[in-house]
Amino acid sequence: MARDLTDRILIVTGSSSGIGRATALEAAKAGMHVVLTARREDRLRDVAKAIEALGRKALCVAGDAADAGFSARLLDETERTFGRFDVVFSNAGYGLERRAVEIGNDEMRRLFEVNYFASVDLVRLAAERLVARKQRGHLLMCSSCVARFSLPGYGVYAASKAAQALYCQGLRHELRPFGIDVSSVHPVTTATEFFDVASTVGKAAPGEPTGKVADHAPKMFVQPPERVARAVIRCLRRPCPEVWTSFSARFAAGLFTVFPRVGDLFLRPYLRYLPPAEAPPRR
Repeated sequence: MARDLTDRILIVTGSSSGIGRATALEAAKAGMHVVLTARREDRLRDVAKAIEALGRKALCVAGDAADAGFSARLLDETERTFGRFDVVFSNAGYGLERRAVEIGNDEMRRLFEVNYFASVDLVRLAAERLVARKQRGHLLMCSSCVARFSLPGYGVYAASKAAQALYCQGLRHELRPFGIDVSSVHPVTTATEFFDVASTVGKAAPGEPTGKVADHAPKMFVQPPERVARAVIRCLRRPCPEVWTSFSARFAAGLFTVFPRVGDLFLRPYLRYLPPAEAPPRR
């Protein structure tokens, strides 16, 4: 039986744009109240107005998900306002389009701080509170299809997403006895500002041209954020371990895992869309 989402409380990180924004709006349409968080407070206010226009409540908590103590503050403010939370969707993250050997340790650590450690911190603290209250809940992380296979230029980003997916898998088994569901979300190339940011952040020098590998993805692997959002809401109604929005991508992930050489043949050509190679950075 599908779960009724009316008046459930959803926390969405990275909700000022893209998948986070789309999910917040779809959740409001499903009857949920939404806690919005991202660094850009002005954009959060715009999303909050759209949610309130749908007759639902919205709380804005601006901040950087990777800042120490932010996860606890987010949960505290949610509980002060609504008395509880039911669902957490850890969606905040960014990409980096550059060859892995050109990415220094500090840059790599920053990406993992945002994409992996901040997500784990929020989900872990949320799980602790749900268990302590003996409350059912649902925890989700926005991973990626590249958690299963990596594109040239996205090896470091893919590693952070693979870490998320495996963390969710282990946590799912551990929290099942407490009635808490855990899901990882695996979008394909999504039509948002994500890849513009990735290619800009990935520049080796100001003004250097970038190939934007994702611009050359087959059309079957390009989707609007609303498609991902609707899939997330379906998962909240009928929990599943993994949310995929493309059968083709899921099939490719399995095929490339069983036959790595096939994956190499398919993915290697994307290397030509990267900028010229740079010397590896000094550590």
